[in-house]
Amino acid sequence: MFTLTIDQDNYTCQSGETVLDALLREEVNLSYACKKGTCHSCIVRSINEIPPKAAQSGLKDTLKIQNYFLACQCFPEQDMHIKLPDQSEFYRMGTVVINQLLNRSTILLVVAFEDAFEFNAGQFVNVQRSDGLTRSYSIANIPQQSNTLEFHIQRLAGGKFSAWLHDEVSVGDSIAVSEPRGHCFYIPERHDEGILLVGTGTGLAPLAGILTDALSQGHSGAIHLFHGSREVEDLYRIDEMRQLDELHSNFHYTPCLSGDQVPDGFAAGRVNDIVFSRFSDLKSWRVFLCGHPEMVNQMKKQAFLKGAAIRDIYADAFLLSSH
Repeated sequence: MFTLTIDQDNYTCQSGETVLDALLREEVNLSYACKKGTCHSCIVRSINEIPPKAAQSGLKDTLKIQNYFLACQCFPEQDMHIKLPDQSEFYRMGTVVINQLLNRSTILLVVAFEDAFEFNAGQFVNVQRSDGLTRSYSIANIPQQSNTLEFHIQRLAGGKFSAWLHDEVSVGDSIAVSEPRGHCFYIPERHDEGILLVGTGTGLAPLAGILTDALSQGHSGAIHLFHGSREVEDLYRIDEMRQLDELHSNFHYTPCLSGDQVPDGFAAGRVNDIVFSRFSDLKSWRVFLCGHPEMVNQMKKQAFLKGAAIRDIYADAFLLSSH
């Protein structure tokens, strides 16, 4: 018999009982469906201890390393401190140190914190306004001593939050940021296997962080970054990515334009069409996708059909909803 702690509340998990069954018996509100480890509806996180291996079966490696597990498959082997997915988030106040244009519709927003902010490059956070309005944004940089988070934020038509960040937030202002979330990040393993990064618009943000992280940790396999938009004015950091392409023999950058005007040095067409005209076999590749929902959904299916394992295709859920 073990104790399950959620926030300040303790619950008893009896011998032979799963975490899910114990919490349901104690009338704790936790989503579930199949109870067989298939649907992943009951995924929760262990705060203090590594969960039993069987409780993590079928999860992506980036979830396992953060101690996520399936409550319906977990027979505790010790007391556990658990965080539920619907628990209230903890927000920290940061200070805006940079707010400047990256292109005609996108700003670079950099927020600094007094204490260390732990995250993995490519994860996302929720940013909250004083009136409670909240939006999710990917982190574009890797952890560094300056304790800063970098965001690339596009002005959206009718977007109250993006307009606020573009027009009203200035250097020196305070801003509330949640703890990091998401499983779309690089794990330093399989150094010699390929990584495919595909994004549109500000989808470059998490991909840039993942790229920087992989290169800094000595990834030796091929890394391909495809960044797409309709017009060249809506891409950004082109020169920086081309310089990285020249510096690293295993990194290859392809800016893609789907509009009518395609200058030299750019690939013509939709980014997913360009990718799969060049890749016929993605077996053993890790695939990271970020950007327009239609592109992400289509790319996930195409990457799987080209041989990429489901566990190796990464796209955080919040990216599939407009904000």
